Amino acid sequence: MDKQITTCIWYNYTAEEAANFYVGLFPGGRITSVQRTPADTPSQKAGDVIVVGFELMGQKFIGLNGGPIFPQTEAVSFTIHTDDQEETDRFWNAIVGNGGAESQCGWCKDKWGVNWQVTPRQLIALGLENPDCAAGKRVMEAMMAMKKIDIAAIEAAAAG
Repeated sequence: MDKQITTCIWYNYTAEEAANFYVGLFPGGRITSVQRTPADTPSQKAGDVIVVGFELMGQKFIGLNGGPIFPQTEAVSFTIHTDDQEETDRFWNAIVGNGGAESQCGWCKDKWGVNWQVTPRQLIALGLENPDCAAGKRVMEAMMAMKKIDIAAIEAAAAG
């Protein structure tokens, strides 16, 4: 029995497209299953894709083709912890550049409405976890003025 929690993401009939994008974006990502509805439903024909299973960085996901009833919301997001500016730029640019949208403080939304936080580890270390409260405050203030996180600017803020 699988005891891991699997995250289910609801899509407006674009689960397979989204899953293919994500597995191409994350190293080692893979589609694990594509399930088709065995019978006609009010919104799909027999044989249409209803569920796509995929893994990203060892985490299991299900993409459900549920239709337009429940749109994505900022109340749920996925955080990508990055190690450097190159990795931060790669994830940010891929998500935003593929029909997504920028937001504030390292948040962006992909073209399917799923919300992501592209968060350099330095932001957490120099901001929230910084034992120097004044430096942490400067880092947080710098972050509040950003869309995509600029690690050099965060480091400069921490240094004063």
